[in-house]
Amino acid sequence: MIIRPELQALRSDDTPQRHAQAELHRLVTQWRSSGGGAGIEQALASFARGTPLAKLQPLARLFVPGHSAGLKLAHDMVDRFVAVLAASPWGQVPLPGKLNDVTATIVLAAASNTALVLQATDGAALRRRPPALTVSFSPGETHDHVLAGNAEARLIELRGETEHGADLTATCFALRPGQVFRRDGARQSLLIDAAPTTLVTLKLQRRPATGSVTREFCLAEGTLAHQAAGNARESRFELAAALLGRMGRRDAAPLLGAMAEEQGGASLRWQALRECLGLDTAEGFAVLSRMAGRAGDPLAAPAAALQTQLLQCYPQLAGAASCPA
Repeated sequence: MIIRPELQALRSDDTPQRHAQAELHRLVTQWRSSGGGAGIEQALASFARGTPLAKLQPLARLFVPGHSAGLKLAHDMVDRFVAVLAASPWGQVPLPGKLNDVTATIVLAAASNTALVLQATDGAALRRRPPALTVSFSPGETHDHVLAGNAEARLIELRGETEHGADLTATCFALRPGQVFRRDGARQSLLIDAAPTTLVTLKLQRRPATGSVTREFCLAEGTLAHQAAGNARESRFELAAALLGRMGRRDAAPLLGAMAEEQGGASLRWQALRECLGLDTAEGFAVLSRMAGRAGDPLAAPAAALQTQLLQCYPQLAGAASCPA
């Protein structure tokens, strides 16, 4: 293994890195209190509660077509860190971020189910990636402001669904600096097809607090390829429920049954029900029966169909349906 001299030095004395981290934390705090980020988190919290964007000037001014406020915000944030990172490249900017082979994303501010995000798309990496075969729709509201770069894109719209799949339409258009547009994530998705250099976009996102499901469709046929909880919290709970099932934790069946009957997202509740049935059939079938008989429950119909199917295969389950809540 080759260890660079800079890393070897940090093993014996990490003082430079600790100083860099302290300075980066100070810069973030300063930016949020008196810099370009002042008031943004409070505005995001109001936006999450349903306040119209037009009434929240710290955010609204960032998404006016052709306005320089968004670009100034990005420069104000990035320029603060560049000097520190140039001197101490081992420092880490204390903001949430994500990096893959094509895009780099940094969360400038977040509150509840909303986020203000700066995203860069690498055009060269995008050219190496095969053309998209699927498209995803996540319920929520997204505002995009192109700050720099150009790109060719498609707006994919979900016009409706039939038993044969989704009715998808595509509109091709060019992305240019200064453009601002709003998308309804439940029925509109943006695909970036090509970018000659780097495309930089400021995004304002608001997701449903609970119950949303992200669905992925094949572009060619419109068939459903995948779906998952669109809310990070519910997605974690789904994963936990599945893990309890794989671990054979029969003692968790009552908890999973309670999760299935709560007023949460349909995907999470159904996953909890499945795992409850697998761990304790009697407990799970009792929960299933109560769900099937609950008027107004969006899962009542599929629960009733599953109840009928299970009773046909296992008539002995009829006694479990009368178990009290």
